[in-house]
Amino acid sequence: MTHRFVLEGIYTPIVTPYGADLEPDFDRLADIVEHLVASGVHGVISGGSTGENYAQTVEERLTLARFIGEQLKGRLPLIVGTGAMRTPDSIALALGAKEMGAEALLLGTPPYSVPTERENAMNALAIDRAADLPVILYNYPGRMGVEMGTEFLDLVCRSRNIVGIKESSGDINRVHLLARDYPHIQMSCGMDDQALEFFAWGARSWICAGSNFLPEEHVFLYETCAVHGDFAKGRRIMSAMMPLMRVLEQGGKFIQAVKHGTEFLGHPTGAMRPPLRGLDKDEKRQLEQVIGTLKTTIAAIKAEN
Repeated sequence: MTHRFVLEGIYTPIVTPYGADLEPDFDRLADIVEHLVASGVHGVISGGSTGENYAQTVEERLTLARFIGEQLKGRLPLIVGTGAMRTPDSIALALGAKEMGAEALLLGTPPYSVPTERENAMNALAIDRAADLPVILYNYPGRMGVEMGTEFLDLVCRSRNIVGIKESSGDINRVHLLARDYPHIQMSCGMDDQALEFFAWGARSWICAGSNFLPEEHVFLYETCAVHGDFAKGRRIMSAMMPLMRVLEQGGKFIQAVKHGTEFLGHPTGAMRPPLRGLDKDEKRQLEQVIGTLKTTIAAIKAEN
């Protein structure tokens, strides 16, 4: 590679709006992209689990990524998720990302197969070799069944393309390990309720689904902590955001909550593809109340400046 991709700021794993026929609604998707650009996020990720990649074909994922890239028009970097059960599918996504001019790949562990650390590393390096793009690893053992441990990291770091890692284990000791033993890999927050801790340990970015509907509030926390180093104010912002983190995770309805939050704040997203179903009335009401309180509280903190 001739350049190193710098992970700096808020990156939104964008939702996929669907029409009544559960086909992608590209007009609505264009509106969400424009909203994110206008709100000051620093990059967009296509084909993440928040975008319902598990319910889409490789061709659909590439079509969506290409559309998002064309809509961005170079204003923000596009990162393309390559997560898939089959290595050939991940390679096809990586090659497509290269062809469409994406800036980087988000590369997770293949779900369900439970590879060893060495097998997982060989899989990652095969995808890396195919595209020769900057790679952000995605460690999410809660969904993938295995962790990207030290054996994996030592093997994949032989490639200079491995520039970052989205750390979503929830284990704070992983944050310490990455900060101390792998400082050459840019650490990005992937566990929303630990954003403050990630920034305290030197992370410069946060890959957060909640920025689909609260982009300015997420950017405010990033700027307060990572740019200005004001962790006293950062704790107050994070404290205001914690009820949202809890309600997003409740009952395992994370994607459903993110899509409803996006719709609630004026950007229709439609339903989820099966097997997921939307929030019920009580869940919607609770989420809306939490969003309202959060926005009011953080607006008051902002107004102090």
